[in-house]
Amino acid sequence: MDFSSSMAIKPSSSSCSSLFAISRTQNSSPKPLLFNFHGIPRNHQNSFFKSLKCIQSPPPGSLPSNPTSFSCSAVTLSPTQTSYLPPRKLSTLVAEFQSLLEPLDRVKRLLHYASLLPPLPASSRTDSNRVMGCTARVWLDAQMDSEGNIRFWADSDSEITKGFCACLVSVLDGAGPEEVLQLKTEDLAALNVGLPGVESSRVNTWHNVLISMQKRTRALVAQKERKTPFEPFPSLVITAEGIQPKGTYAEAQARYLSPDKLKVKELVHVLKEKQIGVVAHFYMDPEVQGILTAAQKEWPHIHISDSLVMADSAVKMVKSGCKFITVLGVDFMSENVRAILDQAGFGEVGVYRMSNERIGCSLADAAATPDYMNYLESASNSLPSLHVVYINTSLETKAYSHELVPTITCTSSNVVPTILQAFAQVPDLNIWYGPDSYMGANIKELFQQMTLMSDEEIAEIHPKHNRDSIKSLLPRLHYYENGTCIVHHLFGHEVVERINEMYCDAFLTAHFEVPGEMFSLAMEAKRRGMGVVGSTQNILDFIKQRVQEALDRNVDDHLQFVLGTESGMVTSIVAAVRSLLDSSNSTSSTKINVEIVFPVSSDSMTKTSTSASPALISVKAGDDVILPVVPGVASGEGCSIHGGCASCPYMKMNSLSSLLNVCHHLPDERNNLKAYETERFKSQTPQGKSIADVGCQPILHMRHFQAKKELSEELVYQVLGSHGNGK
Repeated sequence: MDFSSSMAIKPSSSSCSSLFAISRTQNSSPKPLLFNFHGIPRNHQNSFFKSLKCIQSPPPGSLPSNPTSFSCSAVTLSPTQTSYLPPRKLSTLVAEFQSLLEPLDRVKRLLHYASLLPPLPASSRTDSNRVMGCTARVWLDAQMDSEGNIRFWADSDSEITKGFCACLVSVLDGAGPEEVLQLKTEDLAALNVGLPGVESSRVNTWHNVLISMQKRTRALVAQKERKTPFEPFPSLVITAEGIQPKGTYAEAQARYLSPDKLKVKELVHVLKEKQIGVVAHFYMDPEVQGILTAAQKEWPHIHISDSLVMADSAVKMVKSGCKFITVLGVDFMSENVRAILDQAGFGEVGVYRMSNERIGCSLADAAATPDYMNYLESASNSLPSLHVVYINTSLETKAYSHELVPTITCTSSNVVPTILQAFAQVPDLNIWYGPDSYMGANIKELFQQMTLMSDEEIAEIHPKHNRDSIKSLLPRLHYYENGTCIVHHLFGHEVVERINEMYCDAFLTAHFEVPGEMFSLAMEAKRRGMGVVGSTQNILDFIKQRVQEALDRNVDDHLQFVLGTESGMVTSIVAAVRSLLDSSNSTSSTKINVEIVFPVSSDSMTKTSTSASPALISVKAGDDVILPVVPGVASGEGCSIHGGCASCPYMKMNSLSSLLNVCHHLPDERNNLKAYETERFKSQTPQGKSIADVGCQPILHMRHFQAKKELSEELVYQVLGSHGNGK
């Protein structure tokens, strides 16, 4: 909606009080009324607006001599128009600031409104009323009055931010709940306010305060309607002093963050004695990650990361003297480690999995089907074509794919730049992404959103693209529609609904593999500086960055992050956050609380009898009722078809006992670990080539792109050759 064009303004010499003037009167509310319009009962507002003659700002660069009096133009609002009061008030606000052409004048106007905003009582300047994501400290309070309208009070320790708050309160204070909730963050885009060079942070302030206003409005409506509130998700609160779990699932996650010292000692001893390196994925079980994180302090050849870095870390460990590599992940990860070590000339180094059974992956399985090969057959008939395959696939899939269509692997962190560079480098290219359907749909949606950006904004993402090029590539971007990760698939509607209701003002993180509804939510948060969408490493880096920024501000703060990926990431997050807090604790008395929220479905908890297990945690569920609860759902590993998923059952096949068993049996002189060893592919592709050799080519193409930021000449030649026969 274009608010700036929604009202007619007629010249007039009359004058009246500004719509934003502060009333000095009080009503029955214990808190002061901020804006004089709201002193008028709602059932008398129509007659009030019939007599209202003016809404206009002072001339550019000036402030009124009387802060509650403006010279203005006549405007008449009909009774039907008053139902759109907040948009009309925002339209007036937009017109006022757009009339000020110089940034300094707009800042002066903000400071003027800040001076009119009454201070918030000390009783309301609490942590629970803080608005997250603002550079300055902002407090917001809200109540519903007797007529069902929402009253807002706000304050900040920054005068400019206080001006923002004054403007937003002027628009929404006294509005009905539906009017508050209908206002969109995009509607604030026309407000051209801020200091040169820092406009984005100012825009974020507008948006974050608005989101907090709407969250409080929903809570007040639910309270009035006596709706049963959502149960909060479980969470871990990290401080410099320790960790506080909230909820049984969080308690289970926290239990292993302080690992058994004897187990740590046993692991370190065998790793040192036998020169064993360990590479593990972020999604490991908390017990395993807790042990590994503690063991890292005494044995440096332990690395926990996303799948991209695991093979690189293994090569570094072997170069440093490790004789064996153990892989804690799913089978395609150990295959990648084996293949990359072979490519680096370390074929004599043994690579070991953590199970004598297959450790699967739903995405890898989706790509190892006739349906996926049929998808690529279609691609091979559309020249020129490039297959961008997610690294979460088997080496066999990579090899078979590469013989059908020239293929490059990608990760969730580099998939977008890979695709953009490929489209820029090869004219009329068709790109076929797979196998993750959610990621494919999210990529396409991301590019669709880019068509609404300016050429300058697009150039910051990729210098060789603009709106026209993004529009032209969309019909040539294809994605496979039958592949999902069982973990991220379960971040569905229930989870998104609860996040919207309870955590919309928190920092939102989402893996690129989540369903579209969760993706859109996180992307909206990202646009206002409150979210990240990407890989596990992107999520970890985002959390670390926001915690460091809070430490740099040197004020007490509470940061809340919704973890939109597998809960196994929490161990690495806790370790990183504790390191940051510990490093600042000696030089600052600032108290920073970092809360990690797990979006786990309410159905992901299983009640059991008190005699079932000695390790149960007792949870009080009322005045007298004590329920013993264990984390996890009856169908396995804390996942629920009704909402979020606690952890990946495949990853949990990598147990601590398996790791110790493998390590104690190395070197495998009696061939006890035959089923655990990652063997080279001895079979051949349909064209009679080694699966290991051909399967490594897409990975090496990605390595080249990572290093040079462009496709290799070899890959471009393959793409432009007939059906990729240039290989």
